[in-house]
Amino acid sequence: MLRWIFIFLVLALVAGVLGFSGIAGAAAAVAQIIFYLFLLSLIVSIVLAILGKKNINR
Repeated sequence: MLRWIFIFLVLALVAGVLGFSGIAGAAAAVAQIIFYLFLLSLIVSIVLAILGKKNINR
């Protein structure tokens, strides 16, 4: 049980350092940009799949 306490203590310290140093904000901004890029690529691939099906049925 003491081992788990030390593991969670180290995790809390690492999270605190990252949160207070501003790295977390930068990581959140990068994650948001990547999310929107993947969302855009999903929409484009759906549109291309729909257009591809229409051309095959002709």
